[in-house]
Amino acid sequence: MGGLACFSQGKAGIAHGNGRIRAPGLCKQGAPAPDRNPPSMTKPQPLARSAFRVWRSIPTRWMDNDAYGHVNNVVYYSWFDTAVNAYLIENGALDVAHGATIGLVVETHCNYFAPLSFPQTVDVGLRVAHRGSSSVRYELGIFGQGGDTAAAQGHFVHVYVDSQSRKPTALPESLVSVLDALL
Repeated sequence: MGGLACFSQGKAGIAHGNGRIRAPGLCKQGAPAPDRNPPSMTKPQPLARSAFRVWRSIPTRWMDNDAYGHVNNVVYYSWFDTAVNAYLIENGALDVAHGATIGLVVETHCNYFAPLSFPQTVDVGLRVAHRGSSSVRYELGIFGQGGDTAAAQGHFVHVYVDSQSRKPTALPESLVSVLDALL
């Protein structure tokens, strides 16, 4: 199993390099072996435009296309970052130069449904799925301009921290009021 804690399984159990045998289906220190045939996961479905609260149009650039002729996956994360931070800055909830509180990305995810490519303009839809005491989960949809369903969608989790100490801090009231409009 790739040099991790599990080893190949024989008829009598799992054979280790030291010649010892463990019971079938167990890894080092008694942990269960990973399921080689996990249950099928539900396939994500693209969301409609109506699922999102605010919008930002972003033109693609020639350099966004990769060797396969479509926008490279890393560009989608740039669009996520642009949509979230532009919304916060435009609504007075984020001051990147002098603010006491900043958001650090701790998690991202994206599902891709349809290719996009230069010279399209994309529409990025934004909503807030969860607001905690010091964190926010933003959900975003990337749409070809005028498209009805997302070509890609994902999420971005920010933990808000003190800009000096980098320790989590309560969301400022100015941020909470801007976020509540996206719930």
